[in-house]
Amino acid sequence: MDFSENDSVDAVLASFADTPDPRLREVMDGLVRHLHGFLRDVRPSLHEWEQAIDFLTAIGQRSDEHRQEFILFSDVMGASMLVETMEATRQAGGASGATGERVDATASTVLGPFHVVTSPERALGDTIDSVGTGEPCLIEGSVRAPDGTTVPGARIDVWQADEQGSYDVESEGRQPIGNGRGLFTADDDGRFWFRSIVPAHYPIPTDGPVGALLRATKRHPYRPAHVHFIVEAPGYVPVTTHVFVEGSPYLDSDAVFAVKQSLVRDFAAVDDADAAARHGLPNPFRRAHFDIVLAPEAS
Repeated sequence: MDFSENDSVDAVLASFADTPDPRLREVMDGLVRHLHGFLRDVRPSLHEWEQAIDFLTAIGQRSDEHRQEFILFSDVMGASMLVETMEATRQAGGASGATGERVDATASTVLGPFHVVTSPERALGDTIDSVGTGEPCLIEGSVRAPDGTTVPGARIDVWQADEQGSYDVESEGRQPIGNGRGLFTADDDGRFWFRSIVPAHYPIPTDGPVGALLRATKRHPYRPAHVHFIVEAPGYVPVTTHVFVEGSPYLDSDAVFAVKQSLVRDFAAVDDADAAARHGLPNPFRRAHFDIVLAPEAS
């Protein structure tokens, strides 16, 4: 049978007809239908299609053990946040609030391209800042279930940019690997606390193909100041989320669409010499409180 524009979908779908995995067959069916529909809508020239292939090839070539350019591309296209939002609804069994988040659970956000280094194990109260620059702060909170039950022993993986807006893996030796990262274990009451510095807002990497796309479309590359969290515990749905610094630039125009008001916190100024001494911080310092609510796994 001759391959034509009118029968392209049927021809390709027929080639996948014997796919034994029903979910894979469903995915390929949707992909083929939408991809061919997209191509018929925009009608790219052969040269434009070659440019698209070159763009995707460049994304793969720019990805390495320290940076995931495909995640960056997914982020700036809003795909990462859409998948996160749909996953939250799925985990809730379809019951979700107006924002599509799991009812009563901490809102999820994107993973980002820099969760590529294993966070060092740290004790509660340790600092994740090994450089000693930036404005010192204390971040504290608790992990609990929606009914208020504490979650002892929850694992809390955190990572953040420094005061110049750079992660350890992109600072060209200015920071040691592991700076700005920590893996903590909540205490018997589900509490956690650690020292850090107030992170800065920053541009996502623009030296690769995703940056070229942003420039071509006149989009800014900036993210508001935030700290990343992954929190997990047996019997609960893990959450990947952020805490955002209240008052940071770009809270209303995050380049990766990840800001949710429920995740914005005041990093309040504290002038208390005794509290500073208890936490091993200089006085004054900044303090943020961020509780994490984990949804129970479906039984």
